[in-house]
Amino acid sequence: MSMYCPKTIQAVSRRNFLEKSGLGFGAMAASSLLPAASITDPFAPRKPHSDAKGKSVIFLFMHGGPSHIDTFDPKPELNKLHGQPIPKSFGKVDFQFSNMDKTPLMGSPLKFKKRGQSGIEISELFENVAAHADDLAVIRSCHHDGFTHVTGQTWLNTGWGRVGRPSVGSWVVYGLGNESENLPAYVVMLDGGIKAGSPAYGSGFLPAAYQGTVLRSEGPPILNIRRPEGMSDGEQRKMLDLLKGMNEDHREARNDDSELAARMASYELAFKMQMSVPDVTDLSKESDVTRKLYGIDDPMSAEFGTQCLMARRLVEKGVRFVQLYSGGKKGAEVGWDGHNECDQNHRYMAKKVDKPIAGLLADLKSRGLLESTVVLWGGDFGRTPFTDGAEGGGGNRNGRDHNPYGFTVWMAGGGIKGGKVIGATDEIGLKAVEDKVTMHDLHGSMLGLLGMDHKRLTYFFQGREFRLTDVGGDNNLVQRLTHA
Repeated sequence: MSMYCPKTIQAVSRRNFLEKSGLGFGAMAASSLLPAASITDPFAPRKPHSDAKGKSVIFLFMHGGPSHIDTFDPKPELNKLHGQPIPKSFGKVDFQFSNMDKTPLMGSPLKFKKRGQSGIEISELFENVAAHADDLAVIRSCHHDGFTHVTGQTWLNTGWGRVGRPSVGSWVVYGLGNESENLPAYVVMLDGGIKAGSPAYGSGFLPAAYQGTVLRSEGPPILNIRRPEGMSDGEQRKMLDLLKGMNEDHREARNDDSELAARMASYELAFKMQMSVPDVTDLSKESDVTRKLYGIDDPMSAEFGTQCLMARRLVEKGVRFVQLYSGGKKGAEVGWDGHNECDQNHRYMAKKVDKPIAGLLADLKSRGLLESTVVLWGGDFGRTPFTDGAEGGGGNRNGRDHNPYGFTVWMAGGGIKGGKVIGATDEIGLKAVEDKVTMHDLHGSMLGLLGMDHKRLTYFFQGREFRLTDVGGDNNLVQRLTHA
């Protein structure tokens, strides 16, 4: 009984005792029917549904939507048809700016080569990442139905096309907890901002404790992380203990208030992070060789390289989910959104991330961390095989429109057998046609690599059990990723 009623009731009379404890009798009975996670630390490590090599995730998100046909999905037939109208045989679908009847096809000006022993074809944009081709599982047949940035980003980040669902990182932490007592379970590093906003890494209807914590690249890593001047460690501890007691009294009548519970947990975590965050973000202890590996010595790649090195340090410390964004709303840059001069745009953005990502893969592998870390690379969607904005839309004849009907992501680590290609788009890269992979399939496979059955990881909300993969998700993808 003490497990569910840890507090002692001070009563001055029998009437006072019944007044204070009457409602508690029902609460004690109900508590035996609730899951253990509701009465314990929400970040306590939990066993997965099955044994798996994957323990953590690093999600590399290319904000804006990189062109699959210029990066990881070569289309020689498209190059042959360059400048011609789109053949009617490919059908017709809607796009944000472009009319398929009036836009000519545009081949890729970038050269593709077969890489590694596996021979995966990767373009010259990712010469450094290409050196790790035999570790990659390139999925060329992803698709969803959102052709705006917000919709595409919510599909990739939450498994749903509308704002409001929990992010994939929140689901992972909800299912597995955290292995670090002094660091957030779910860390996000932005590149200025994202069009989908904070819901892309929010907890949705899950308890608020599971939302992502933004780690900043300038100023204090986390806002208000430093102890107030003039306050000692002991004084702060006493203040937090007093605040904790008051909040617990306040929460007794509000057991379903996840915002309050999350705030209480955040106070304790913040106290621990005051020492651990400055330590994990201090890169001065890293060697010059390591810094060069990540491209931190090059102004062009230094920022994303720093974030990739931070990601390695975080998963090394037990952080469960780390998400890095390249190309957010920062200054005049448009990220990977190649409406205008797609070739120039992608060459510029690739220089910022190619070496850092390759450095991350190499460093994880050398430290034995790649086997336990699932690395996912992708963006909002792909881009069209024809020109953008031919009717005065958002771009020009050298740009590409958004394309959610067929695009590429790649995965590595976490038990994945690399050096393989899964699925295919048609001959011009317009639509996925072979071994088509939905976002539910992709997210279900990520959970599977972490030992979680996506059909069993559920949360009761508004009268029914919800899950990251809704009513979809193909378990066969995990088998294809992990077997040679």
